[in-house]
Formats: sequence, structure tokens, C-alpha cells
Amino acid sequence: MNHFAHLVLSRATVESAVGNLLGDFARGVDQHQLPTSVLAGLLNHRAVDRFTDNHPLVQELKSCFSDDRRRFAGIALDIYFDHLLINHWDRFEQRHLETTIDEFYRRLSDGRSMMPGQEMRRVTQRIVDYDWFRSYRDIDSIAQSLDQVAGRIRFANKFSNAIEDIVRHRDLIQDQFFEFYPQLQQHVTEQAIESTSVLST
Repeated sequence: MNHFAHLVLSRATVESAVGNLLGDFARGVDQHQLPTSVLAGLLNHRAVDRFTDNHPLVQELKSCFSDDRRRFAGIALDIYFDHLLINHWDRFEQRHLETTIDEFYRRLSDGRSMMPGQEMRRVTQRIVDYDWFRSYRDIDSIAQSLDQVAGRIRFANKFSNAIEDIVRHRDLIQDQFFEFYPQLQQHVTEQAIESTSVLST
């Protein structure tokens, strides 16, 4: 899952928001130096990623991508899943979407001092300043995000224009997401990684 979904699956605190995004920026971070509540968010992020990456429905969707792009299919699906989540919000959530997005931005801004590493602070500031989450509604923004990922890969690749594979199989991807995401929600609830009782064991 990508940034938006990780925040949706976090708890309603600044520390949880920081921890649940930290999973994408944790290389070189000493976990023992993290506040307990931030570490719990990081562990929740990793549990979400493991469940997603290993889920049969998600594994099946990777076959929708061409041979040249399949190596990075998981990244493409993570980003597109944010698009589906935000465009079908009421199917999964009772919270008001606009209020929730604004609250996520507030938590990211308030949590900057807790973020280890300049890269996380830089990216999260861009998320807020450029209103990334609302832009996820637009398929053209998703296409642009995917191409930006392709441009950051440090070796020659053919990942660009990955949106072509997504659009070609958009109905299947949507149907699989509708089946998969409630299972992910249930998994997070059952794991309860960010609960005090789990952290104390």
C-alpha cells in the first residue's frame, strides 16, 4: 500500500502517522531510538506491506503487467490502490474524506520533528504543500506518479507508461481491490500492533 492507505490504516495520533509512513524511509534508522508509539506505527506499516505483498489476489494482479514492467508491478499496484481507496472511500470508511485528508496533513506537519532523516521530511512536506492525496483522485496524476517512480529507479528499466497496463485491466484490478482491502482492514484490526497491550508483550 502507498502513503494514503498507510495513514488510513494508522491510529488517530501524530506519532502513529509518522510511524506508519516511516516504513518507506526507514533505511538506516535505528529502531531502538524511536519513541514506542512511532515504532508501533512502523511495525504496523510493515505488517500491512507483508499482508499486501503476499496476498493471493495481489499476486494474481501482478500478471496484468507486461513482462518489462512486472518487476515493479507491486509498486504500481500500491499507488493505484490509493487511487481506488480515495475514489471509493464511502465503500470502506464512515469518516468524512475531506476532513480526514486535512487531519492527515496536520499530523504530518506536527510530526516533522519526529521524522528521522531529511528525505522523509522533504517528501511529507511536498505531500502537504501540493495536496497529493486529493490529486490521487485523478488517473492522470497516478500516471505521472508512476512515471516519476520509473525515473528514480537507478538502472535502465521499461517501467514508464505503466498506467497502460493498469487501464487495460482496470475492471479486474478494481474488483480484486474491493475484495482484498476489507481483508487488509480486518488483518490490521486483528493484529492490533499499535495497541498498548501488544507493545508491552
